[in-house]
Amino acid sequence: MFENMKADLRAARERDPAARSNFEIFMLYSGFHAICHHRVAHFYYRHKLFFLARLTSQLNKFFTGVEIHPAAKIGPGFFIDHGTGVVIGETTEIGANCTIYQGATLGGTGKDVGKRHPTLGNNVMVGAGAKVLGPFTVGDNSKIAANAVVLDPIPPDSTAVGVPARVVRRNGAKATCADLDQIHIPDPIAQELCAMRIRLERMQKELDELKAKEE
Repeated sequence: MFENMKADLRAARERDPAARSNFEIFMLYSGFHAICHHRVAHFYYRHKLFFLARLTSQLNKFFTGVEIHPAAKIGPGFFIDHGTGVVIGETTEIGANCTIYQGATLGGTGKDVGKRHPTLGNNVMVGAGAKVLGPFTVGDNSKIAANAVVLDPIPPDSTAVGVPARVVRRNGAKATCADLDQIHIPDPIAQELCAMRIRLERMQKELDELKAKEE
């Protein structure tokens, strides 16, 4: 548990350009406080101290604005930026070195039983306001754009954009957590429209050539 907390502290220092010292993060960062409290709550949960686990979780929500069910499994190097409004459900599993921004939800759809929440691989970034809903996997090194609504599995090394989210391959380049740009993300709809315009222009050119031959 304490080794994971150390990794979480390092992650905050590495990924937040505003962080000036480990002491500042330890004392003042609500996202770091949220994950520390969760690791304590999860410890209680694994040892079947369910009331203490839930109490710790609720106090965590009250003081940080982050709601994480004590049963959620979270790997080392987890970074919650700002944190307010983040919700992580009971059967969520999060790999190593993941980043989540404010207002993001890792939740269920309400129709599943058992495993109801998503599984994030390693080095996954979930943008501000994004919703990842359902018992599927988001592959390693993938990015969920801000305000995307993800309802289906996401392959590794991909970016999901839109409502509902569509997958965009990034030419084989991995989207690591060091790449935290939530703005300059390819828009699959714009790409399709551009491809259609190119095809229409080609067809128009062919029609013009046929017309010129007939004349």
